[in-house]
Amino acid sequence: MRPTLSYREAGATRLGPMPDGYHHLHHTTRIGRGRAVFEAAGAAVTTWRMHRASGLRLRATAARADPGARVEVSAGPGPLRVTGSCEVVWAEYGGDRTGFAYGTLTGHPECGEESFVVDIRDDGSVWFTVMAFSRPASWYARLGGPLTRVLQRTYARWLGRTVRRLATTDTGDDGVVR
Repeated sequence: MRPTLSYREAGATRLGPMPDGYHHLHHTTRIGRGRAVFEAAGAAVTTWRMHRASGLRLRATAARADPGARVEVSAGPGPLRVTGSCEVVWAEYGGDRTGFAYGTLTGHPECGEESFVVDIRDDGSVWFTVMAFSRPASWYARLGGPLTRVLQRTYARWLGRTVRRLATTDTGDDGVVR
């Protein structure tokens, strides 16, 4: 039997509100400035490059994040490696906002949804935001307790730095994509 989403509030990271009964995460990082940085950051996020460049192992059923795509994400060394399967529940490829969210599938150590969005604001600044709601779904996630939340916040900051590096490496100071 094919795994299904392990929660009912699919899409809540897109339009809100964040559902009760979960831990919430909201972290925003300034990436840079200009349309070229926005385009490079959006591509890094939606083509899984951000995940891979941050040190995760990722297998996906699609080259980019589109609704219905399945991903398997793994983190950690050797026998401590933790793997979870997710499904993209929404994606947006707009003029000023690009990103997606995936939700946990049955068997994932956590239960919930996480979104990764790049937006360009009226002043030309480019921002990357991670929003998530989650709760433990496995004994080892419950055992992690507050440490799990600290790791999630640290990872969100790491992703922000990764997207900034990828977007500014792919563009020069003059805003030209390399």
